[in-house]
Amino acid sequence: MQPGSPIRRNLGVLVRMALTMMYDPGQPDPVPPELDVLYEEGPCLVVNKPPGVLTQAPPGIDSLEVRARAFLRARESIEGNFYLALPHRLDRPVSGAILLARHARAARRLAEQFEDRTVTKIYWACVSGRVDPAEGVWENHIRKIPDQALAEIVPPDHPESRPARLTYRTLAQAAWGAWLEIRLDTGRMHQIRVQAAHRGHPILGDAAYGSAVPFGPAHDDPRLGAIALHARWLTFAHPMTRQSITVPAPLPDAWKPLGLTVP
Repeated sequence: MQPGSPIRRNLGVLVRMALTMMYDPGQPDPVPPELDVLYEEGPCLVVNKPPGVLTQAPPGIDSLEVRARAFLRARESIEGNFYLALPHRLDRPVSGAILLARHARAARRLAEQFEDRTVTKIYWACVSGRVDPAEGVWENHIRKIPDQALAEIVPPDHPESRPARLTYRTLAQAAWGAWLEIRLDTGRMHQIRVQAAHRGHPILGDAAYGSAVPFGPAHDDPRLGAIALHARWLTFAHPMTRQSITVPAPLPDAWKPLGLTVP
């Protein structure tokens, strides 16, 4: 396969980008940070993404990809180009498990799993209010708002609408609101954030979608802040062995003031 060649419809765009990511000697890696590695086997690497960090970014801007490259380069004394791909993403203020691939065949097979929706993604979210019923399904149609890094609920017949579906259950109720466990059945832009806010239950700290409740440490740059949304579990088939792998991601420190009793 040549870099930039198409791979299976929409998710191919992300993987095509990954296939062309090469180390630029003019943009040296930063001092290698600590990387919270949750799972590593063969070409698969699962890390716990901290909130406030971009998954990917243009050269010269901090991101999880930049940090992972610096970590691997330092750990393995790598010189020159090396391959690293991200077959999915997490929003900047979201934390949790994210999967990286260290060669093209693995990246392609993992991208196919995400596209075919055979990857299980379980999130924890803390939202305002009491969610009624305590468990169920949320179904909507979503579109990206043009020229903004936001999405919105639209009627099903809107020309830009895309179906969005998730299942949820309430794990606990507290003075600040509800602790939800959410399984994504689709993967739309800001899907959980938009669907929760649409029902009057914005995610704590998510000012972009109407939350007035602060969450996590304060930052001069609001883009570095966290929201109470965490990719708690990721289940996928190992691209080489086909073994089912489930990786849990511990909560970041920003969640401690909520006083959750984690099972």
